[in-house]
Amino acid sequence: MSEQKEQKAFDPKSRTLMYTICRFAAAVVFNTIGPVRYIGKENFDALEAPSIIICNHSSFFDPVIIAKPLKKYEITFLGKKELASAKLADWFLRKMHMISVDRGNSDMAAMRTCIKALRDGQILGIFPEGTRHHEGVMEHIESGVSLIALRSGKPLVPVYINRPYRLFAKTTCVIGKPIAYDDLIAQGINKDSAAALEERIKAVYSGLVKDYPFIEKKSKK
Repeated sequence: MSEQKEQKAFDPKSRTLMYTICRFAAAVVFNTIGPVRYIGKENFDALEAPSIIICNHSSFFDPVIIAKPLKKYEITFLGKKELASAKLADWFLRKMHMISVDRGNSDMAAMRTCIKALRDGQILGIFPEGTRHHEGVMEHIESGVSLIALRSGKPLVPVYINRPYRLFAKTTCVIGKPIAYDDLIAQGINKDSAAALEERIKAVYSGLVKDYPFIEKKSKK
């Protein structure tokens, strides 16, 4: 087991210039040459911190797509440590509130940082699949996601993006209502309750895919 140094959780009331600039730029692009249609924005309007946002992962732009419509909060995202391997990338991602995680090992320090961020009033963004997928949606869920939710007991809000983002193609982002799981919390934090929550998440996304079919990235010939 490899354990990374515990990272500092961000001040929930903080606003960073880089985050603001990126969100503004996203608004311009998403309303013009790379249109994103948002469904269920009222669920973000009703969102209160601390909460957990989960989303399927098919594109590097997914965090920006999620962040754009959430006006009143900045999201602390969980991302793989390889993204911050270069100094400039590390600086940028810290400005964007990323908590780095070692996906290849059980990174308990990252999990503790996630729990602390929620206790400090953050909005935590997680991609349960652990890496980008261009086929299927939530067919595999990393176990740490359920444990963070069960240990924190915070609202769990599903977001679904129906395709890998690209310019000149319409992308649909669906913001769902919080997933109820108080009954699982009452069962305690164990393998059974974690597995049950994972199945509940899969069922929610199965319904979203049915309503808004996933458009796979076209492979190059």
